[in-house]
Amino acid sequence: MSDENLTPEEDLPEQLRIRREKRAALIESGTEPYPVSVPRTKSLLEVRELHAGLEIDSTTGITESLTGRIIFKRDTGKLCFATLREGDGTELQAMFSLDKVGQESIDSWKSDIDLGDIVSVTGEIITSKRGELSILANSWKLASKSLRPLPNDHKPMSEETRVRMRYVDLIVRPEARANARLRPAVMTSLRDTFAKANFIEVETPMLQVMHGGATARPFKSFSNAYDMDLYLRIAPELFLKRCVVGGIERVFEINRNFRNEGADSSHSPEFAMIESYQAYGDWKSIADLTRTLVQNAAMAVSGSHIVTHHDGRQADLGGKWREISLYEAISEAVGQNVTALTPLPELKTIATQLGIKIDPKWITGKLAEEIFEHVAKDQLIAPTFVMGFPVDTSPLVRAHRDLPGVAEKWDLYVDGFELATGYSELIDPVIQRERLVEQSSLGAKGDLEAMQVDEDFLRAMEFGMPPMGGMGMGVDRLLMALTGLGIRETILFPLVKPESD
Repeated sequence: MSDENLTPEEDLPEQLRIRREKRAALIESGTEPYPVSVPRTKSLLEVRELHAGLEIDSTTGITESLTGRIIFKRDTGKLCFATLREGDGTELQAMFSLDKVGQESIDSWKSDIDLGDIVSVTGEIITSKRGELSILANSWKLASKSLRPLPNDHKPMSEETRVRMRYVDLIVRPEARANARLRPAVMTSLRDTFAKANFIEVETPMLQVMHGGATARPFKSFSNAYDMDLYLRIAPELFLKRCVVGGIERVFEINRNFRNEGADSSHSPEFAMIESYQAYGDWKSIADLTRTLVQNAAMAVSGSHIVTHHDGRQADLGGKWREISLYEAISEAVGQNVTALTPLPELKTIATQLGIKIDPKWITGKLAEEIFEHVAKDQLIAPTFVMGFPVDTSPLVRAHRDLPGVAEKWDLYVDGFELATGYSELIDPVIQRERLVEQSSLGAKGDLEAMQVDEDFLRAMEFGMPPMGGMGMGVDRLLMALTGLGIRETILFPLVKPESD
């Protein structure tokens, strides 16, 4: 076994040096510290379920081979104890008696085995004199030698370390394991809800020749095979709409998106998103679908529409959610009437009075949205649909049927952050072309988030796109709404900067 990649021992902290010395000694003695396989007949969970309710100080006569990571170890003269833990968090006590395993084996256990090691223990399933379900070893085998000590309760990991070393976080923190198992439960619920509503799941390209479907700055790449620039997907919208044109009238995708933007407690450059489109629906029907998706997910993970966050706070996601108007909310907050037709200079005056730093590239609708976020979003704790966004920031959305300058678009806010967004989709290819050309001109003026003119998408629309409602929801943000955690805790392995030397 090669030692080429190990750090020179004189540079190691004492704990790491001692463990490497133990590894070397095991190899020298003919013991494999990383064997191909070890005996294992059942999981710890299976043993606990099979022998639940076993009386105190009982024997079963059943021999099993069990595996687990050692998270507790206490060695005495003739009897040693350890707690084994498997990946799902199930724990079981292992007991090592001199008269069962022999002097050589118990001495090796005491000297060679450390906290964090993974072992296989073979023996009888019993309960101790204290009633603890245990395995009384007659033999044991090292499955994997841990060369680094685990964190302890006296020096817990920081949030940054937890994110950077999620593998250790999963070992030591039950909440991390629970969070990892929460996501698949939510995914299953989402897919079940869509299936019951007769939606079809599809997959669309992650590498695209042009970016579109959202106003966001893309990540750029290059294909050697095609000798062309490519973009990582910022949204699947334009391809999913192509599906609707082709007759897949209820379609959804759970996808990875990439946006070359800031990172904070609710934004990640790489994130999971669900998008869906429903022919003959609109922004109202898609809002009903979104509420059902969220409430069913809450029921799946907590058995109720009332979810309990990691800090103990409860959030009620049930019932029919509140709706407010974006422009009415702005008007109420600033004490004057603001509409989609309020001119840009007037909005700039309001923004300046509020202390908002204005980007000179912001168009009228963008500034209105920034004012809304400044005055209202922190108050939107209970689920709230914010209705009626500016049409000039919504290039793929149908204009409101009654209100000039407004698009039939809503944003769903929960706990002060945007969870989802929904629309009555624009289906007129002539107007859509005008909107995309306008976006392209903004891009030419330096707007890095502006969309491009996608001729193939416009061609698809020209074959006839049915009226439809569309929705996009961040899966990571849905987990935030269910747990109260920040986005880096809901993503198993979020992007982090390399460690500095």
